[in-house]
Amino acid sequence: MSRARHDQVIAHLLRGRDWVTAAELAAAIGVTPRSIRSYVTAINGRVPGGDAVESGPRGYRAGAHAADALRASDDAPSTRDRLHRLVRALVDAPDGVDVFDTAAAFFVSPATVDADLARVRALLGGTELTLHRTASRALLRGPETAQRRLLSRLAHDEMEASAFDLDALQRALGAGAVETGAYGRFKTRLVAGLQELGHVVNEFSIGDVMMHVAIAADRVARQHRLDDAPGSDSPERARIGELIDRLAQEHLAIRFGRGDLSQLAGLVQTRIVAAAGAARAELIRERLPGDVESAVRDVVARAEQEFLIDLDDEDFVLRLAQHVENLRERAQEGAWSRNPLTRSLKTAYPMIFEVAVFIADGLRGLLGLPILDDEIAYLAMHVGGHLERHRQEGKRLTVTIVCPGYYDIHELLHARVDQSFGAAVDVVGVDSRADPDWASIDTDLVLTTIEPRISGDGVVQIQPFLTESDVTRVQTAIARVRRVERLARLRAELERYFDADAFVPRLDGDDGEEGVIRRLGALLVSQGVIDQDYVERAIEREHLSSTAFSDALAVPHSLTMTATRTAIAVGIADPPIAWGEGHVQVVAMVAFSESDRTAFQTVFEQLVEVFSEHDAVQRIVRRATTFSDFLDELVAVVED
Repeated sequence: MSRARHDQVIAHLLRGRDWVTAAELAAAIGVTPRSIRSYVTAINGRVPGGDAVESGPRGYRAGAHAADALRASDDAPSTRDRLHRLVRALVDAPDGVDVFDTAAAFFVSPATVDADLARVRALLGGTELTLHRTASRALLRGPETAQRRLLSRLAHDEMEASAFDLDALQRALGAGAVETGAYGRFKTRLVAGLQELGHVVNEFSIGDVMMHVAIAADRVARQHRLDDAPGSDSPERARIGELIDRLAQEHLAIRFGRGDLSQLAGLVQTRIVAAAGAARAELIRERLPGDVESAVRDVVARAEQEFLIDLDDEDFVLRLAQHVENLRERAQEGAWSRNPLTRSLKTAYPMIFEVAVFIADGLRGLLGLPILDDEIAYLAMHVGGHLERHRQEGKRLTVTIVCPGYYDIHELLHARVDQSFGAAVDVVGVDSRADPDWASIDTDLVLTTIEPRISGDGVVQIQPFLTESDVTRVQTAIARVRRVERLARLRAELERYFDADAFVPRLDGDDGEEGVIRRLGALLVSQGVIDQDYVERAIEREHLSSTAFSDALAVPHSLTMTATRTAIAVGIADPPIAWGEGHVQVVAMVAFSESDRTAFQTVFEQLVEVFSEHDAVQRIVRRATTFSDFLDELVAVVED
């Protein structure tokens, strides 16, 4: 358990890259600050120089070798390391393994191996594999495809939430199974070859393909081949198989059989899309089942209505439908794709992720099973990419330029401001006097070449000839002014939606996620805001994907806006309570009404933004012993 905690500490610090106090780390991990200090000592012992985690008056932050520490193994193998090694031994031994010989090889007791075999049996739930025990021998039975899926699961566990990592794959398959340079060259040539065949490669998912290629090559080298696939492959699949066959012989010195090539080509097909061009729509429709296209069109139309966003674009719908068909094929094979951006997408774009959850929920009937968070993140990338391409610029900030006239310097500065910040600002005034009437300037931004007599977030002193440093500082001011405007709107909304009768100063973590949702939901039910059915739907939504959108905040809610009015029931958790795969300190159950549909995005995204700042969360949690205190602190945080 301690090693897993160590890895959680490193991963948390790597995500933030800024100083984090021991109390904040403890809250995020679910331990005491004293434990954090001992974890940091142990972590730094993993790497030469002991600089995996830096310590200072402001707390801790990731050091130069933090990533190395995350990958490093302790001198004594962890339970997970030993479990993975045992699974590899079982997969590689058709006649099974001897418990006593294995214990001697692992330098542990036979009782420890017996306990690990029980863990292996737990891993096999839902697979086609079974573990048989006869006297001192343990034997793994099941089809080769299922054994390979088990190996891919080990590799995913080694990689955790990161992108494809050949070193992690080496640990999962055992020493000597992966030659880094050869697989790097294979991947480069595979991507180029697929592009020549008219396909665009999903760079994140191609890592999964390489993992399966490495597993297949290792198994074939050990004389464990897949049976030949019945029938014949489609022309497209056959061409991809020929490409893989050629590259495997050139770079891996492996000759795959027909069964292996068909399976690997199928995996590649589920991770590529047709290249852009006039014929893309026709190419997509050629292999797109009608039920997939119609289901995607239906759920996209419902998402438009539910979230008031524009998704009415034929290219978007077809590309999403192709992705969903690929997803369905991956689900049937049990070959889910990992997405290293899942956590950051969820935190940075909660609204887009919510649309993706809605779409995923609508496709459950088509796919026949729930969709994992990593796959939901890919749906979010489709939605976010479309919305970004069609995004309308926000309100342009008004600007006054103060630049005492000397020939045409003020005109040159005006032109440079337009050039540098074009769509973001609108220069409405240029004051070329040396003594401007500062009090009369009421624009969002004031860019001045002389010492300003006023101050504020939007006042920036710049050089007459705009420098790169000036550009950076003005961009920062633009972002700051926009944020102040957003938070001002948020304050107005939150004061309307929070209520003293829907505030819980101390949540009980023993209730679990469902218990907390029911407790907060009961407060809104008693006010007539929602009914019990809304509470049940909020629990269903939580099961689809955790609503812990930041390290401190969970926002449970229903996917439907059926409340009689919009309201938020909030609870404080100190110490933090378990939620999803982490811990949270604030739970805000949101009930939206149909009439407030337009406020959904503002409240949802900006509530997450406020509670994504560690200092703000700690300030609110420490001081919010009453509802009045909570609201005062929340407003103070918004205004800071």
